[in-house]
Amino acid sequence: MFHSPRRLCSALLQRDAPGLRRLPAPGLRRPLSPPAAVPRPASPRLLAAASGAARSCSRTGECTPVPGGELQWRDLGSLQPPPRFKQFSCLNYRHPPPRPANFSLGEGKDNFVQCPVEALKWEERKCLILEEILAYQPDILCLQEVDHYFDTFQPLLSRLGYQGTFFPKPWSPCLDVEHNNGPDGCALFFLQNRFKLVNSANIRLTAMTLKTNQVAIAQTLECKESGRQFCIAVTHLKARTGWERFRSAQGCDLLQNLQNITQGAKIPLIVCGDFNAEPTEEVYKRFASSSLNLNSAYKLLSADGQSEPPYTTWKIRTSGECRHTLDYIWYSKHALNVKSALDLLTEEQIGPNRLPSFNYPSDHLSLVCDFSFTEEPDGLS
Repeated sequence: MFHSPRRLCSALLQRDAPGLRRLPAPGLRRPLSPPAAVPRPASPRLLAAASGAARSCSRTGECTPVPGGELQWRDLGSLQPPPRFKQFSCLNYRHPPPRPANFSLGEGKDNFVQCPVEALKWEERKCLILEEILAYQPDILCLQEVDHYFDTFQPLLSRLGYQGTFFPKPWSPCLDVEHNNGPDGCALFFLQNRFKLVNSANIRLTAMTLKTNQVAIAQTLECKESGRQFCIAVTHLKARTGWERFRSAQGCDLLQNLQNITQGAKIPLIVCGDFNAEPTEEVYKRFASSSLNLNSAYKLLSADGQSEPPYTTWKIRTSGECRHTLDYIWYSKHALNVKSALDLLTEEQIGPNRLPSFNYPSDHLSLVCDFSFTEEPDGLS
């Protein structure tokens, strides 16, 4: 057993690592076998948005801090879903659940004035990110702002059984940084023993007929157990205030590409990413009203089932403190059910210096959900 994430990183980079995927690092442990009263769901756990959350929600319907940072899940079966959703239920677990994951991993300092410089160093952050991956045990990872694909994530995750794809930004701002590690972009990994790749598309997003600097990856995967297919996509839209129309145009282009890839919504779809847009923005409304029949998974954590979380990122910069909801998990509500979701960190858990920190390597929080096919209660296995 490795006693620190740093030693585990070194071990993975230096030798084969069969079985390490089932050994979460200290501080983020969870039982390999869940208690009898809290059955483990057999649906896929989707980790989206960015690394950071070190808690989960239990199947009992309550969200409380877990000693030692263990994961706890909220059972959405206790909530009243909208009419188009079947009532959620506990599942058996004949097969391990597939879990896609999305992280924001850029190394730039980005004016996080309350974050210690040491906590922003890549050698520190990569170990915490790996620690989270081992704790969540995702079957699919959707990564953003990846500028350490070839020297870190590809070798590390390949030793854990993942197959990866990387699509860099055409004009990455990372290239303007002295001693840079190459361009940043999106990456997508999936466990080869769970899924077979059917097709993959690297998408350079357009806005008003212009090619932009933002990208997406969309892959159709086939579950080896059942033969069922679904599409998983990751993206990261244009940031900054004043670019709302630009983001909306990028969203339109992505939706059109996904419409073609899913054959007009015949293939179930999950889209996760940093949209850099509040729920009031046009790009959010376009996804919510799309002919792909999408719903935002994290709305189901709210009392009315219609409101997004109050924040998915919380940081302090030279311009002041900012708290926004920018990250989403969209899914085909006619084909998929949300079974449970990872609750967000509270203000107390985040701490007064906000994000990132020595505990949480990203300025965004992790969004994690369990999905199943609507007509197959055993999930995407």
